[in-house]
Formats: sequence, structure tokens, C-alpha cells
Amino acid sequence: MRELRYLFSLLVGSKRKYVDPSRAVEILKDAFKSNDSQQQDVSEFTHKLLDWLEDAFQIKAEEERDGEKPKNPMVELFYGRFLAVGALEGKKFENAEMFGQYPLQVNGFKDLHECLEAAMVEGEIESLHSENSGKSGQEHWFTELPPVLTLELSRFEFNQALGRPEKIHNKLEFPSVLYMDRYMHKNREITRLKRDEIKRLKEHLTLLQQRLERYLSYGSGPKRFPLADVLQYALEFASSKPMCTSPVDDLDTSAVSGGAVTSQTMPSTAEQGLPFMELPSTSPSQRSVIHKPFTQSRIPPDLPMHPAPRHISEEELGVLEGCLHRWRTEVENDTRDLQESIGRIHRTIELMYSDKLMVQVPYRLHAVLVHEGQANAGHYWAYIFDHHQGRWMKYNDISVAKSSWEELERDSFGGYRNASAYCLMYINAKEQHLIQEEFDKETGQVLNGMDDLPPDLKNYVKEDNRRFEKELEEWDADQARKAQQEKMMIPPTSREPVPSVTAGGELEYLEQPVRTDLSSQLKEETVKVITKVMAEHEEDSPEAVLSKITDNTSAQAVPSQRVVEVAIPHVGTFVIESEEGGYDDEVMMAPDMQGIIMAIGKSRSVYDRCGPEAGFFKAIKLEYARLLKLAQEDPLPERDYRLHHVIIYFIQNKAPKKIIERTLLEQFADRNLSFDERCRSIMKVAQAKLMIKPDEVNMEEYEMWHHDYRMYREITMYIMIGLELFQSKSYVEALVYLLYAYQYNKELVSRGPYRGHDEDLISHYRRECLLKLNDRAAELFESGEDEEVNNGLVIMNECIVPFLPLLLVDDLEEKDIAAVEDMRNRWCSYLGQEMEPNLQEKLTDFLPKLLDCSTEIKVFNDPPKLPSYSTHELCERFAHVMLSLSRIPADGR
Repeated sequence: MRELRYLFSLLVGSKRKYVDPSRAVEILKDAFKSNDSQQQDVSEFTHKLLDWLEDAFQIKAEEERDGEKPKNPMVELFYGRFLAVGALEGKKFENAEMFGQYPLQVNGFKDLHECLEAAMVEGEIESLHSENSGKSGQEHWFTELPPVLTLELSRFEFNQALGRPEKIHNKLEFPSVLYMDRYMHKNREITRLKRDEIKRLKEHLTLLQQRLERYLSYGSGPKRFPLADVLQYALEFASSKPMCTSPVDDLDTSAVSGGAVTSQTMPSTAEQGLPFMELPSTSPSQRSVIHKPFTQSRIPPDLPMHPAPRHISEEELGVLEGCLHRWRTEVENDTRDLQESIGRIHRTIELMYSDKLMVQVPYRLHAVLVHEGQANAGHYWAYIFDHHQGRWMKYNDISVAKSSWEELERDSFGGYRNASAYCLMYINAKEQHLIQEEFDKETGQVLNGMDDLPPDLKNYVKEDNRRFEKELEEWDADQARKAQQEKMMIPPTSREPVPSVTAGGELEYLEQPVRTDLSSQLKEETVKVITKVMAEHEEDSPEAVLSKITDNTSAQAVPSQRVVEVAIPHVGTFVIESEEGGYDDEVMMAPDMQGIIMAIGKSRSVYDRCGPEAGFFKAIKLEYARLLKLAQEDPLPERDYRLHHVIIYFIQNKAPKKIIERTLLEQFADRNLSFDERCRSIMKVAQAKLMIKPDEVNMEEYEMWHHDYRMYREITMYIMIGLELFQSKSYVEALVYLLYAYQYNKELVSRGPYRGHDEDLISHYRRECLLKLNDRAAELFESGEDEEVNNGLVIMNECIVPFLPLLLVDDLEEKDIAAVEDMRNRWCSYLGQEMEPNLQEKLTDFLPKLLDCSTEIKVFNDPPKLPSYSTHELCERFAHVMLSLSRIPADGR
């Protein structure tokens, strides 16, 4: 009892996203011990729980009573009374009984009122009112209804032939507002009269339906047709053009005259008196048209569309048409009258209890408990109406999502998939205190959440909230510690650091490694070419300049070298291979440095007139303007400028201006720009600027922004590799990368929408991986072979079940939740199929894991090791993957 009080108080006032009920559940499990291999029947469990709570409240009420009869809130809320009136072998009786959950049979009924009518009457109603009857029967009349009316829908029955319980999936409709007047003892006389009237109407309805059936299914053979259609067909036959000859003879003549004679219809040559080869040929004007069914799409005009009478006079046709027209009209009128009469009786029955006297006890649907699966395994969830928001909410494991009446109908009525309601909870619509807000007696203010709780529970919830806040602080500290450890594990670069660079180490995405084993003469020649091209084409785009550099460097001859790599720092690596006096070269430029080289080239005139400092300011202004323009564009996914340059990432995410300035300064201060005098001078100006007032930048914040960018690049790699593996159908490996991509990206995006990648894209392919693996596992299970069945279950247990909670955590991901339901439904559907006992046993063992994976989220192992990519390589591979996706339609992306 204490644990339940704690549990419900936490549900009222906890700051947690969900409350862990494990302690209360464990106590309940110990109290309601059952066979571990069999699920506890939910109805039995509810009965025991209510009895237990009733006893607990009774003890409390006995202790606190002050001379008055103790009040038990469980009894007052959930228990009502009914009167059983009947006769047993001619002897009448009346028994008053108390009820909590009222059981109703589902099989054979289409709606809730039919179930209630059947539950309220047992045996023959007439015998209960006759004085000298020896028959037995009884009626139930509610004398007192509880504020909360719980109706238990019995959807399980024992199959004697199979020796096991089975679930009833029949559709059963129930209303949002249930009027209980017809079942009340005070209305018994009116209800009996109405039941008698309904019985009489249903008997008349049965006669009318039988008569209508004779009109709609006419005939004496196995096939029946509507009589009106039969008369219409007869009229069409009589009205067809008469045939003068037999249709068989007509076809035979055509076949002979056309030369297409079969062995069955062609007479022998002896019978004809002529040799076969001497058959006379007919002239074109006499030749009949031959119907070729495989080469001719329309029927020849000589053949009638329908069979027709051979001989019929105009007088006979006139009489017959008149009779058939008249009979058809009579039949149509009779059919329409019957249908209208049946409709009127249906409406009369439906409105039988709609008069004012019979709508005085309204009960409004408050909660629906749903079970999905079969009798021996399944998954439970609930729909509860939120009276403050005026909408239905779906409570599914740790997920609470907004829902609708339409979704409730689909999942609860039955007849669709393997889900249906097994318990309905209605509350008395006239007892508003059940749903109204409570007010403080002294202040008159509305009591919300914690205000409703007694002092001991209020203190308990406050203490739990304090523990939760401490857990959050520890988690944040742990994440920060892990981030620091990751940062310290970054391998040092091979070059000596510039003194002005921060203590946190240089950033791999701001630089390219320098090669020391190059021919200095070749490097100088290549630098001259680059400088010359930049000077001639300083108004062109960086891409255009790169093309010119490639063309000019290709013209240089280096016969003394076989293969030489020239690395111009932050510009690219030139691969030069000698080929009979010339060489083939590949130019690879780092995207984040193209603009810097171009900006320095474009500032040449200012540099020449005003010196290095003025040239530096001109170059950095040009570069920042270019990056700002790129940051304001909305490129296609395959050309994500954030991946090309860290400054664009910072601008789009509104990083502090000082951090953007320092990052750009560090790029201009990179010593690898010293390949000519102008670049070297501008580099020294930038280095000097870095050393002036270094304390202006919050270095902790600076490190945080660069850590986020490193994380963004890593997520890009996870996505890229995951999608490449998905396209190669390596779904298990792809799933691992996409899971890490989604989790890390979710953390990054929580700090800003442009910090990470498109969540929908990652979520879609993560979901597709799970669905593909589920399909594969299901196919292996369907094979029936022991080895393949085991392999399929291994896939489910190791690759799918552990990760399903990740799809259920986010309430907004409706497609993820639908995918989980689809996977569960596929495996639940096997329960209704015939299979070998060993397969049935394995399925029964596995299903609870699939259906009940609620709060247990798999602890991630160490993430897969990522390869090292230069910025240029990463951009190219990512663009290639994204382009390939744009050519493949993907539902839901």
C-alpha cells in the first residue's frame, strides 16, 4: 500500500519523464505468485488488486472512524450493487449482490449494448413473470452503479479441440457515452415493455429480411441472382435479333468456307467425293469472315453479341416485353418497400431507448485497456481521456502520446490486426467532482499537482525531485568528463605548433599535413604557377582558379621525376607522374583553404599600395564576406557548406563574434601559407593579431564550439558509412553506425537546429535497417528449418529487441512507433497459424521479449572506430552518398 501511494504521488508531481514502477510491481508479483511460464491473467490480477486495496483501506478506515460506519474509498468508487431476480424450477428468488468489474461476453455480439442485454438476462424472460412455470431463468437489475464503472470484456475462450486458450478477435463497438437507464432496477417495468416491443419488431424484421432475401437471391440452383436482374436478362434475350440457323451450324459453314476445318468437323474426302487437295476455293466476295480469338480483338459483325430466340413474332415479342417490364417494375417496387420497412424497423429499435426517461444515467468513457497478441502472449497499453485538454492520450510503456478517437477505435474495437480492448472504464458524467479541479478551502485557489498531496507524500516527491536534479548534474559532469577525455585522446599533429595557437591543440579540420620529402625545385616552380594564375584570374571563383592551376601545372615537364607529390599547405596535394616529357597530375584542394588563397590573391593591389597590414585586412574581409554569403544559402544536402568550412558552421549556429574572428585569424596565421612573400607577410600580421589581447576570447567556450564541430564531422562519418553499408545491404553493420549517428546527432541538435544533420533522414534509415532485419528474421522463421529458425531468433534477440526502446522513447516519432507496431504484429500473426510444437514453443518464449521491451535501453558498447579522412575526401564521399540517395525514392524521407 505504501509503495502504491509513493508511485501515484510521483505520477502527480515528479519532474522525471516517466516513473519507474518496479518496486510496487515486484511487491505485487510476490503477492500474486503464478507459474512463470504463463502470463498472469489481467482480469484476475485486477480483481486481486482491487480486493487487496479494499482490505488496506478498510483497515485504515477502521482505525480512523469516530463512532461512525467506516467509509472505504475503493468500495465507494469502484463497487456497485445489482439485484438478481429469477426462478429456479418454478420457485422465484431475489438476491442482492455487490460487483466490482462486471464481466461481459464478446463472442456473438456486435456492440456493447448487445453484450449488456445478454448479461442481464439468462434463460427465457417470459418464464420469470408467469405464475405457474417450471422453467428457470433470471434477470439482473442494477440498483446502485459505482462512480467508476468497469466493464470486463471476455476475449478469451478455451479451445477444447486444441487444448489451449484462444483470443476472440471479433469486432465489438462501444460508445463514448453509455446510458445505463435501461439496466436500472427502477426502470425495470419500462425496460421490460421495450424489450417485448423490440422482440416483436425483431421477429417481424426477420420475416421481412427472409422475404427480401428471396427477391435478392432468386433461383433453385446453387447460384442465385436478384429477381429484378433475372427479369431484365430475360427481356434482353427476348429483344435480341432472332437467329435463323443454329449457331453451331453457322460456325461450321464459316469454318469450311474459310478453309479452317478441324478434324472433328471436316468430312472425309470419301464422303465429299472429291480429293482433299481439290476443294474448290471461294471468291473473295463469297468468303466468310473467320474469327481469330488470339489475333483479333473485336468480335466479327456476323456473330451476335448475345444468344437470341430463333423464332419469335412481333405479337409474341410485344406481349412478352409488356409482361417482363411490368413484372420487373413490380419486383423493384416490392424490393424497395421491403428495404424501407427494414430500415424503419432498425431506426425504431435504435431509438427505442432515446426518450427522455431513458437518458438520465449517462456514463462517459474514461479509459480503454488494450491487448495485442494472442491468449498466451501479448502487449498491453491504454487510452485515457484527458479532461483538461479534451483529448485522448495513449499510454504505451514509457511513451505517452496524443491520440484520437479514430485511433482508439482502430486499436480497440477488434477485427483489425490482433489488438482489441479487454477492459472499459466509464465514469458517471453527472459526478463532476471526479474530473473537476480541486480548490484550497482557505485560499480558494486551484490545487494542481503537488498541492493535492498530503504532507508526507509531498515531502517524498520533493526529495525524489532533488535526487533527480542531482542525477542530472552528475550526468552533465560525466558527459563533460568524457568530452574532455575524447579531446585529450586526439593524436598530436606532426608539425610544431605556432606559439599563438591555443593550448587545446591545433584542429585537424583547419590544416593539411606538410610533406618534407619533396623536391624544393619542383615546389618552387609549382608555387610560381599558382601565384601567376591567381594574379591573372583573381576575380574568378576558387573552383575556376583550381581548374586553371591544373591546366598550367600539366604543362610543366619534370623528366627527372617518376612520381612526385607537391603539398602546398592548405591548398592541396599535386601528384606528378612523368610520361614521355610530360606528366599527369591530380589536384586536391582543401575546401576550407581555397577562399583564403583566393582572398590573398584578390588583395594584391591593396597589399602593393598600402603594405601587409592593409592587405591582411582586405583579404580577411573578402574571405569573411564569402563565407557569410555561403552561410546564407540553402544548398542541397550533398553540398553542405558547413562540412566545407568551420566558419560557416559557426555563422549558421550564431557563434559569438570573437570565436569566429579568432578561428579565421588562426587560419590566416597558419605557417603553411608562407609559400610566397605576400602570403608570408599577411601570415605574420595575422600571427601578431593573435598575440594581442588573447584574453578577449573565452577559451572554454572556444573549445566547446570546436568540440561541437568535431562531433559534427564524426556524425557525418557515421551517417556516410552507415548509408554506404545500407546500400550494400549490410544491414547489421549499417544499423550500428546509424544508431550512433542518431544518438550523437540528437544530443548535438538539442543545442541548436543547425548543429547537426537532418534527424528525419537518420531516423528513416535507422528504421529501415530494423524493418529489413525483421523481414529477414521472419523469413528465416517461416522456413521452419531449425537452424534458420534459430538464426532468425538470434537476429531478433541481438539486433532488434535491444534497440526497440530507442524507437519508443521519442513521442514525436510516430513513424518509429508505427514501425515497432508493424514488427510486433508480424510476429503476433504467427500465433494464429498451425506450426510444429517446437516452433510454437520458441515463438512463445520469444514473444514476451518483443512485446514487453519497455524501459530497458541497451547500453552502447564502444562506438566503431572511424577512419581518418581529409576534409576534401570527406566532402566528396558524403556528396556521393547523398546524391545516390536522391536517386532512390524512399517513403517517409
